[in-house]
Order: sequence, then C-alpha cells, then structure tokens
Amino acid sequence: MKQMSDNNHLSISEREEMYRQIVEYSFETTIIHSDNRILYINQSGADFFKTEKKTIIGAKVVDVFTDEFKEVITERIRRATEENQIGELIETTVHIFDGTNVDVELYCHPVNFGDRQAIQSIIRDITSRKESEKKLKRLISEVATPIVPVFEGIAVIPIVGEIDEDRTQQLIDIIPQKIQGHDLQYLIIDVSGIYNIDEVVINFLYEISAIMKLLGISLIFTGLRPGLARKAVSSCPNVTSLRTMSNVKQALNLLIKT
Repeated sequence: MKQMSDNNHLSISEREEMYRQIVEYSFETTIIHSDNRILYINQSGADFFKTEKKTIIGAKVVDVFTDEFKEVITERIRRATEENQIGELIETTVHIFDGTNVDVELYCHPVNFGDRQAIQSIIRDITSRKESEKKLKRLISEVATPIVPVFEGIAVIPIVGEIDEDRTQQLIDIIPQKIQGHDLQYLIIDVSGIYNIDEVVINFLYEISAIMKLLGISLIFTGLRPGLARKAVSSCPNVTSLRTMSNVKQALNLLIKT
C-alpha cells in the first residue's frame, strides 16, 4: 500500500521515466506514439528495425508500415485516440531500415505517456511462423496434387480447392517435378474441383500450359465450368491456345483412340 501511495505522488516526468524503464527491458518491440509521431521506442525495437533509437523517434508512425496497410493503421490510430478503443491483434507488414519488409503481429492500446494521451504499439516478428505456414501449405499442396498415370504416356492431375497466388506458385513448381520420370506425352489437368473463379486461376491455366508446351507435353484441361470459361475468354483473346474437353473420360477416349 505504501508503494502505491508513493507512486501516486510521483511527478509526471518521474512517471514517464518509470514507464520507460519498465518498457525498455521488454524483449518485444514497443513503440509509444502520439499525434502520429513516435515518442519512444525501446532498445529491442531499435534492434528489430536495425537502426538507432534517434532515427525512429520523431518519425511518422504510419511510415513504419508498408503502403497496403497505412489506411488500416491510420483508422486504428483514430479509433484509439478518439474512442479510446484498444486495437485488436492483427497481422501487418513493416519496413526495416535495411530495406527489407517483415511480417509482424501488431497490438496497440491507449496509454498516458507523461502528460500526453498516447498509444502503445507492440510489434512481434512472425517471419518464422509465416515460413512454417508456407512449408505446411506446400506439403499439403503436394499431397493434394497427385499424378495418376492412366495409360502409357498419359497421366491425370486433379486440382481441388481454392487457388490463390501462393498455391499457384506451388503448383507451377510441383507439377513439372511430379511428371518427371513418367515419360509422358499427354497430361490431363482436371479443374472441376477448383472452388474460385478469378484472374489468379486464369493466369495459372495459361502459365502451366506454356510450361508443358516447352517440356514437349500436350496438355488438356477438363472440367472447366461455364463461369471459368467466360472469364478465360474475356481475359485473353487467344483462349483457343488452351486445349480443353468436358471431362476426363472424354479426354481419355480421344487420346486412347489416337
């Protein structure tokens, strides 16, 4: 009780200094900012951003973040300042002073820093976690992308699920690897199990088709739904460069007769 009473009699500058000392020894990057200007950053934060404290203090806090997140950060600051609202944990990306960008988790809440109303932001590096997630996604994608030899020189690869940019890149890497050693003349990629129909999927169709052509393998897509076909036509006038058939059975009947 006596300690609490003593703390209540501390001056504003003494309280600010006590707050600095407590935060300074935190292992997590901690930034105090007010009116969009950084008032304080602990040593762990300076080390994380790979610069000196004096370089960051006084800078605009939104400039720490990449352009795609600046609007979100600005709105979080407004809600914390005007509505005293605690900012929920989010994932974002920050600029490091060595020119790289790093994925982080961000948590912030309003605080009193000396005689100022301010915001404390805690930043946690999630690079390792993101890399582990990518490895797991790649492993899942490999397992979920089986190559099925059906006849001599012919194989089928069914693609199921949602296709985003990460998975597109994984498929572009995985499919050429999977067909090695199968001595294929024809590859059938069935896309009837793809959930989404967007530009990412369309670009994937053209890119994997070009790769197979360079490898000397004739590629046939099956299972294109009407919506996907319409988008393919609108995205690329040269849609006839893609060889398509209604389903796997129809493609196999054609190739076996050939």
